[in-house]
Amino acid sequence: MFSLSSLPSWLPGLPFLQWGSGLLDSVLQGLIGASGVSVLNSLLKVYFFVNCANDPERQLEKRRLQAQWASLETLHLAGLALILTVVGTRVAALVVLEFSLRAVSTLLSLGKGSQSSEMLQLHLLGQYSLGCGLTCGLSFLQEGAPHRTLNLLLGLGLAALLRSGAGRLCRHVCWLYELHSGQRYCGLCLGLLAGAHGLPRLLTRALAVAFAVGDLAAVALINRDFLSMSDAVRFWTPLVICYTLLVIYMQEEQRQSPGLQSQVQTVLVRMGGLFVLLLTVGSWLDLLGVLLSLLGELWCLTRIRTLLDLCQIQDFPAQRPSAPRQPQPQPSAPGQPQGAAPS
Repeated sequence: MFSLSSLPSWLPGLPFLQWGSGLLDSVLQGLIGASGVSVLNSLLKVYFFVNCANDPERQLEKRRLQAQWASLETLHLAGLALILTVVGTRVAALVVLEFSLRAVSTLLSLGKGSQSSEMLQLHLLGQYSLGCGLTCGLSFLQEGAPHRTLNLLLGLGLAALLRSGAGRLCRHVCWLYELHSGQRYCGLCLGLLAGAHGLPRLLTRALAVAFAVGDLAAVALINRDFLSMSDAVRFWTPLVICYTLLVIYMQEEQRQSPGLQSQVQTVLVRMGGLFVLLLTVGSWLDLLGVLLSLLGELWCLTRIRTLLDLCQIQDFPAQRPSAPRQPQPQPSAPGQPQGAAPS
């Protein structure tokens, strides 16, 4: 007799999209990953808006940040969650490892005198990779857990709470920061006026922890598909060579022609290289995942166009607000006593 419990046996079984509870878990992981990306984007938008509001020459960019609609934010969250749900853990793991290698190479090239604009651009371009890192970490940490779905539901509740708080902060700053910071009666806006310069450093530390967990999970998820050490070596050797060449090419390309068009070309080159690599060592599901990852990268780039333009402005990240200068006393004329009025 046919029953609902036998329904999964009649449907195609995909490694990254099991039916029943597996599908629910994939959806929850995608929503958590998209929520993490939304939190990062909102905090970066707060930082850029505060710097634009404090600079009279950046009023046009400030109005562009204010013009972004909240409905588009919800649409972007839903689209990114859908992509992260179906992209697959194997391809997501490769995306995380590629961005981590790119981030380490960028940090080493900057050295001690690292430019804040380069770091901010790295934060902006790593949004899709962050979503993949969160889904990989959750998939690895919750693998085999007895209450996996319940744990993911609790994680989604926490992620939704953080996303809601970051969104409210972003809306508050975009519409009330100038009024509150000028009248000096909102503690939140005064705190941003004094300490917004430290927000990128805080985000860097949080992203470092997130990608460290994501990298460990990615290596473990990829290695579990190999039956022997020789299979792993045949996969990792061309992967490392391909990623190294891509990183060198992308750094030179970005130095010569920075901007959104250059970033789109870089995404196409990265995903094209990964697609060619997986033609030899992957499966057709991996190739489909690469195409979805290309869509996810472009989906995130459309959201951060204004922020990328701000990163290209020379000396944009404003420094710590300085105290107003006191008027200097005018030097008195020779032979004239101090405090005497000129005749």
